[in-house]
Amino acid sequence: MFKRLYIALLLGSAFACTAASEKLPEKKPIVKVKGSNDIEPDEQQSVAVRAVTQFITNLNYKKVPLNDSISALVFDKYLKRLDENHNYLLASDVKEFEKFRTVLDDDMREGNLNDVFYIFNVYQKRYNERVNYSLAQVDKVFDFNKTENFTYDRSKMPWVATVTDMDELWNKRVKYDLLNLKLAKADMAANRESLKKRYKDLLSNSNKLNNQDVFQIYMDAFTETIDPHTNYFNPSNAANFNIDMSRSLEGIGATLQSENEYVTIKSVVAGGPADKSKQLEIGDRIVAVAQGKDGKFSEVIGWRIENAIALIRGSKGTMVRLMILPKGKGTTDKPRELALVREKIILKDQSAQKEIRTYNNNGKQVKIGIISVPAFYLDFADYRAGNPNYKSTTRDVRLILDTLKKEGVDGVVMDLRQNGGGSLIEAVELTGLFIKTGPVVQVRDTRKTDVEEDEDPNIAWNGPLAVMVDRFSASASEIFSGAIQDYGRGIIVGSQTYGKGTVQNAIDLDKQIPQEIKNQLAALKKNDTKIVANAPGSQNMFGQLNLTVAKFYRVSGSSTQHKGVMPDIKFPSIIPMDKYGEDTEPSALPFDMIAKSNYTPVGSVATVLPKLAKLHNDRMAKNDNYKYMLADIQEYKKRDAETTVSLNEATLKKQRDEDEKTAFERVNLKRVASGFPALKKGDIAKEVDKKAGKKPSDLDFLKIEAGQILTDYIALDPNYAATVKQQIMQ
Repeated sequence: MFKRLYIALLLGSAFACTAASEKLPEKKPIVKVKGSNDIEPDEQQSVAVRAVTQFITNLNYKKVPLNDSISALVFDKYLKRLDENHNYLLASDVKEFEKFRTVLDDDMREGNLNDVFYIFNVYQKRYNERVNYSLAQVDKVFDFNKTENFTYDRSKMPWVATVTDMDELWNKRVKYDLLNLKLAKADMAANRESLKKRYKDLLSNSNKLNNQDVFQIYMDAFTETIDPHTNYFNPSNAANFNIDMSRSLEGIGATLQSENEYVTIKSVVAGGPADKSKQLEIGDRIVAVAQGKDGKFSEVIGWRIENAIALIRGSKGTMVRLMILPKGKGTTDKPRELALVREKIILKDQSAQKEIRTYNNNGKQVKIGIISVPAFYLDFADYRAGNPNYKSTTRDVRLILDTLKKEGVDGVVMDLRQNGGGSLIEAVELTGLFIKTGPVVQVRDTRKTDVEEDEDPNIAWNGPLAVMVDRFSASASEIFSGAIQDYGRGIIVGSQTYGKGTVQNAIDLDKQIPQEIKNQLAALKKNDTKIVANAPGSQNMFGQLNLTVAKFYRVSGSSTQHKGVMPDIKFPSIIPMDKYGEDTEPSALPFDMIAKSNYTPVGSVATVLPKLAKLHNDRMAKNDNYKYMLADIQEYKKRDAETTVSLNEATLKKQRDEDEKTAFERVNLKRVASGFPALKKGDIAKEVDKKAGKKPSDLDFLKIEAGQILTDYIALDPNYAATVKQQIMQ
């Protein structure tokens, strides 16, 4: 059953975009904006926005008519994305843009992006004006003894009315930037040069923006107006999304970063082509890239990093040639050539990991295995191809559980904090590691409700279980934790989860655009260098749409949408609940309920929860780290409410010194409370901890407490745990 749903929802829709016109949208001249780079949309983007509009209008679960009201919301969100703090655009600019407020819906249906790009070009003009103005002010003599404030958060303030007012605002911004540097280093000449370089870098980055960047910003505003999880990804972002989902990529196995205009090696993946060549080191710079044995080199100095990466990535088994300027060599030195054959790279550091912690229970040692699961990942390509060794969360966790059983653990904690979800398949199959068989989640689209079941009777772990969640545990994490809770299979600890209970269909737009349109683009390409075929690597031409097509429901009938999963044992949330979560999203779908599935709980933790909660609360009342966490939460709320900062040197220095002292003292208090040695000024924590035999994970007192709660559960009712185990095995 689930395989059929997977084909329907996750491999992309099987039908062609027949509703789309067989003709390219008419290309109209865009109004030029002096002072900007006059970035223009290309024909591919016009085709893509028209296709996305049709998919959203016709197939989105949330039936939203694309009209003037939606256009106005998209307009506001787009301006917010460009200039949320009202630091660049003038009130007169925004007033002029008002003529576009109710026409964006018509523009999108027609594939017309000129209005959108005109708005951006005006924004870029203002941005460049502000940075250039700031550069001209750096050498001014500022009075740092004057009592005045700089408002750094202007998001709730009116748009600036005049250029004079804007100059005053940016005078204070420059003064603030210089004052920050002055507090760190007294050499004002050096500080001014440093700030000039920063502003020049901002200008350089602005000038590197291309139409893909503008298109992505606008499409984010459009799709998020419809619902928070319908998303469009431009070609490069689509490639990154799919790498994240599969935890693998095809390339040379190196992490790259832009440094001083050079594409620089920052890390090398063990066992990858770069590592095996023994010819690449951290700090080496890639100056040019060529495809295959005879391909022409393209110089990548000064390129945006994602564009360079697109050239370096590519299909497994293909060759890429690199011109390398070794670390320490000057720019005038001759680079050397290196040929590498791309391979499939498994990102092990971003996969499920384990650790074992030992707890004392009345003189008896209890071993708890803790499995950290960063995402519900699945290599879709290998899965579709029938590769028995495809990369997935469930496969990784099953292997970890086998190891933990051999090491004799008494209980297992699944740590899903910060796990934003991923593959629906993995949510079902991972649940199946802990139950024999049965429904895991209900999926309702606009026509029917399907029940997705674990049909594999094999159980990887039938012992005591806890699941740790937080506000950023979402989607597949909520399916898994909700099912474990509904079956009474384990204890859920942490804070209320995100509340993302919707299903997205990942649609490769390249497979949906009619061939006739592609033929017309190919013809244009002969005469227009702006029209490009698929870039080297894993990118497509038109991008990807993740379209909301259904909602998740727990087997108990409750939706995870909006409300998420409520833990059995609640921890305070360091993540602000009023700022993050589905219930903070204006366009989110509501919570509702349907009939429950035909499932049989294997137990109930309700009888032991009061005692577990009391033991937990008693410990927290005596736990210094818990007190510090509550203080941190209050401090964050206080800081978050602030919008201004003093520009008086003495006042700001006093505040910074006090903040630095308090932060250092707080770090040491937490370290000592966790059994770590206190740090002295100048100490490097990693080195001190290594000498003391301490691991960074030992500072995570909430994770340690989750293991203690499971230890309490094992001790409180061993007969209950045995009964649950027996029921699971039946």
